[in-house]
Amino acid sequence: MTDGRPLRVATVITRLDGGAGQHALRGARVLDPAEFTMTIITGSGGQLLAEAVAAGLEVVVEPSLRAPIAPANDLRALTRLSTLLRRRQFDVVHTHCAKAGALGRLAAHRARVPRLVHTYHGFPFHEFQGAARRQGYIQIERRLGRITDVALCVGTGVAVEAVRRRLIAPERVRTIGVVADGADQAAARPPPATARRRRARAELGLPADATVVGAVGRLTYQKAPDDFLAALRALGRPGVTGVWVGDGELAGQVAARAASLPGGQVLLAGQRSNVPDLLPAFDVFALPSRYEGLPTVVVEAMVCGIPVVATAVNAVGDVVIPGETGLLVPPGRPELLAEAVGFLLDTPAAAARMAATARSRLGTRFGEQALRYALVAAYSGGYPVA
Repeated sequence: MTDGRPLRVATVITRLDGGAGQHALRGARVLDPAEFTMTIITGSGGQLLAEAVAAGLEVVVEPSLRAPIAPANDLRALTRLSTLLRRRQFDVVHTHCAKAGALGRLAAHRARVPRLVHTYHGFPFHEFQGAARRQGYIQIERRLGRITDVALCVGTGVAVEAVRRRLIAPERVRTIGVVADGADQAAARPPPATARRRRARAELGLPADATVVGAVGRLTYQKAPDDFLAALRALGRPGVTGVWVGDGELAGQVAARAASLPGGQVLLAGQRSNVPDLLPAFDVFALPSRYEGLPTVVVEAMVCGIPVVATAVNAVGDVVIPGETGLLVPPGRPELLAEAVGFLLDTPAAAARMAATARSRLGTRFGEQALRYALVAAYSGGYPVA
């Protein structure tokens, strides 16, 4: 608290959507309103935007805050954010992801906000980019790191990369997890019963005895739905149904490619608000992403006792430990993704062992209390007494 009043915190995110949006919203909701007054500033949002309003949070929609790089529009967003932050006199500005991280931190610096916090859910640079573009992003992040008081890195892999790339001083780096429902009690509870699997499959319109390989994510280049479809083709098993839960700008292209697979092998389930309820429908959860931070849905799959195959990117290895809690494959290699999925389908005992080990190791890192502790420390400039 400041002078007997709650700290005024602005959470800035381009889209209140997806895993990053869920994380930002959970962070705003877990804090004590007697100590923190939370405002969410976003360019757009769907269901999560409605949830934020329903939770009593103040939401400011700034339409000029958009993901694609557009210099004229970005300058407009920077000007409007600077004015808003200066007028509202926030004590803390907390930005999420690349675009909001850049514009939000610059605007907060211009507005002389006392404390700047940024969450790295991943990075705007990755191995699939050209060298010049990748290096440009790194240089921008280094400059932004100089005005950032604390960097909250979602997963050890992300934190290591931030330090290795010298994006911010090492003493300002903190490693946090994602919040998944039931994660902090997973080790003490049995996995969901068969009845949940039947209900999930019925909701998706799948037979109770189907063999299902599922993925969850936005239909974007990052999430690599094309590799998921290629892996199903390489798997070569007509009896296996692939399910993708999520929507996005590649929906039309993905639907056309899915239609070319034999025998109605792929179900595109679209955007769903109850992903944890649908995960028990899967025999194997697959994450084909080209790059990531630490996706919440991987932890949610582990809570549900679903064996996981994922690409070895950023912080995914925090939870998917090869041969122990799941299997990892290189990104961009759908034939290897198919081999790993096939192994888990063919060796149910090994798959069950990995799923059980994954549940037992989740601990309390992925619960709301851990997130609350990290945010209070980041916002107040220290670590609270437990």
